[in-house]
Amino acid sequence: MGMEYTVLGSTGVRVSRIGLGTWQFSEAWGVTSYEDARRIVEAALEHGVNLFDTAMVYGRGMSEEFLGRALRELGARRDEVVVATKIPGEFLQPWDVFRAVDRSLRRLGLGHIDVLQVHWPPCWHNFPTCRYMRALERLVELGRVEYLGLSDYPVELVEAARSCLARHDVEVLQVRYNLVERWAEEEHLPYAEEAGMSLLAWSPLAKGALLGKYSLEEAQRLGDVRSREPLFHPENYSQILGLAAKLREVAERYGKTPAQVALNWLLTTSSAVIPIPGARRPEQVAENAGAAGWRLSYEDWRLLDEESRRIRVTYVTW
Repeated sequence: MGMEYTVLGSTGVRVSRIGLGTWQFSEAWGVTSYEDARRIVEAALEHGVNLFDTAMVYGRGMSEEFLGRALRELGARRDEVVVATKIPGEFLQPWDVFRAVDRSLRRLGLGHIDVLQVHWPPCWHNFPTCRYMRALERLVELGRVEYLGLSDYPVELVEAARSCLARHDVEVLQVRYNLVERWAEEEHLPYAEEAGMSLLAWSPLAKGALLGKYSLEEAQRLGDVRSREPLFHPENYSQILGLAAKLREVAERYGKTPAQVALNWLLTTSSAVIPIPGARRPEQVAENAGAAGWRLSYEDWRLLDEESRRIRVTYVTW
């Protein structure tokens, strides 16, 4: 079975059920060689992935530059790939919105941005919601952006942001969502389902914690962005290892990998969910793409559901 596709929000645009997140094209995750990034993007295209998620802050533009250049050099048809980028909260002064998007467009070099998401609210700067949302909408009117999205926004603020828009609507919500971090199910998922939005799930493999690849001791020595990740703290990771064992059991029954099962669990949960896992090697892209095209049984979905509910993650780790 190959990649499967869905429609992004109410746009009519066809996107793969598994996207590619590109935070890894940065110092945070260590893919700082363009050739390595190109091979990852090439593998995504080869396996039917056409939804690519990046952000202005990833590598301070490195991710956008690598992604745009790779798509151009690999000859990806512009009308067949969907590039979603994100503008950070501190760039949301109305005049800065245009300045930031101009720079993003130059880095990507793709002519326009398919989906422009606000990365997080302007928590520290007090920019009025309607001022920046109208600036973003103006970019849609001017043809530089196709669709709008919000990332890491509480539902109350999603409502406020949508109320500011005159002719366009928010089509995408992006939130942290995986088998052990499931608060998105409380408000964001039903909201997206009711509104006909797509829910992009970032960190769908919990930065790899779900896979249980490391011992408790090894998890404390990870040197990249995960070194301060609460999920790898002993109090949390010791619980997650039990779930990882169940994922391995289920994976064996289907002839799949634990990562494929964890991603498929999200696909099975809701047709609105589109996981956007990252990858540091082409082989990981191929593996993640293999999460689509099949479904867990209800019984196995419930088995993992129950096992994950036993885990009580704490973020108070110091």
